[in-house]
Amino acid sequence: MAVSDPVHVRNLIGGAFRAPAGERLRAIVDPASGATIAQARDASTGDVDDAVRAAVAAGRGWAECTPAERADALLRLAAVVEQNDDELAAIEQRNVGKPGQVAALEPALTVDVLRFFAGAARVMEGVAAGEYTRDVTTMVRRDPVGVVGCIVPWNYPLSTAAAKFAPALAAGNTVVVKPSELTPLSLLRLCELAEDVLPPGVLNVVVGDGATAGARLAAHPGVAMISMTGSPRAGRLIAAAAAPTMKRLHLELGGNAPVVVFPDADVDALAQTLRLASFWNSGQECGAAARVLVHRDAAATVRDALAEMIESVAVGAPDDEEVEVGPVVSAAQRTRLADLVGGAVRAGASTAGTRRALPDEGFYVAPTLVWDVEQSDPIVQQETFGPVITLQQFGDEDEAIALANGTPYGLSGSIWSADVARGLRLARTLRCGTTWINTHMVASLELPWGGLGDSGGGRDASIYALEDHTIARNVSVALGSPS
Repeated sequence: MAVSDPVHVRNLIGGAFRAPAGERLRAIVDPASGATIAQARDASTGDVDDAVRAAVAAGRGWAECTPAERADALLRLAAVVEQNDDELAAIEQRNVGKPGQVAALEPALTVDVLRFFAGAARVMEGVAAGEYTRDVTTMVRRDPVGVVGCIVPWNYPLSTAAAKFAPALAAGNTVVVKPSELTPLSLLRLCELAEDVLPPGVLNVVVGDGATAGARLAAHPGVAMISMTGSPRAGRLIAAAAAPTMKRLHLELGGNAPVVVFPDADVDALAQTLRLASFWNSGQECGAAARVLVHRDAAATVRDALAEMIESVAVGAPDDEEVEVGPVVSAAQRTRLADLVGGAVRAGASTAGTRRALPDEGFYVAPTLVWDVEQSDPIVQQETFGPVITLQQFGDEDEAIALANGTPYGLSGSIWSADVARGLRLARTLRCGTTWINTHMVASLELPWGGLGDSGGGRDASIYALEDHTIARNVSVALGSPS
């Protein structure tokens, strides 16, 4: 699938590519210019039904494959990504607006995800078989859930799709993936390149919006589980649609990460870390360092260091090798961020931003630091999901934790102090799934990723994600004749 000329997007159902049957024809645009690069007709509910039927039909055969056979398929899929990494990165760059250094990592992340779950498929652990009741041998099986509906966001279209379907496939499930209607191109190109890797119907893709395709996937009685990354609002809609069928939900719903800074913190290391942790992928990252909370004794020093750092951040066209921050994904996202910053300024906040002029075309937002904000301000309470960070002050540890925990989110956060004991002590009370001390956004597939509250309850990555895609079943066998 080339991206030099507009292409027509197709669904993958039962191993065959076919045109969606929905009525709406959607333009897929390059965020750096606003130019149309593809056209996609939304999937209809009938398309979703067909994809689920294909997944159900393929389910028994795939579940009966050995872990080694499923692992081999995932490894072959990883090889396809690796062999075509430049093409897939170019698609990501144009469809999402990622700078080259960001887009280049997307295929590598995808390969790592596929290889990790290929290995994990072969080392599933559980309770040892034994006689937990006299004269009865009991074992615990971990069996596939069934058909998993995977709903994927637009910020990491390829690697997040893999993070959704790889553990599902490794555990013996079949999947129907709904990529974001804004960014479906890299996943569909991978499916074209890997057409013969998986049996027909094991991996299906339907392209459409959440209101139609996503809602039907969540409500479908043939779908046993929904694995989704997205906003809390979308998560609630999915949960409501799924409720009548009581299906399993695996939801990773974003974050609003606090960065708690004490006077003894290394301010230079903080600024250097936040250059990536706040602005990587144009800040469109659920674990991004978003809310800097600094002790009042260090507030001026930290503010000046962050403002100086932000002034030097290179923002511009993704094909410029020096650029660190490209456009945000859409005009709607740009408007939303402008409204948040503008509202804060009108309420009395001050700002500092990059010195670089923004391009005239495309959906660009200047990397910005906003201070003199209140805890109740929308820019503090809402996930910005863009190159915008806030700064607040606190007086003691209790106030710091109250501010850090004072939003509906609970995905990640960091604590900065030379006193590691203080960091460990506060990590116990920081309400989030991942806490870093003197760093931010360090992640590994061996470790679980997920949150609580409005950040959802699923755990991506790690063996825990694989276990989430299985059902633990107790099987017991009497050793003697019934008395």
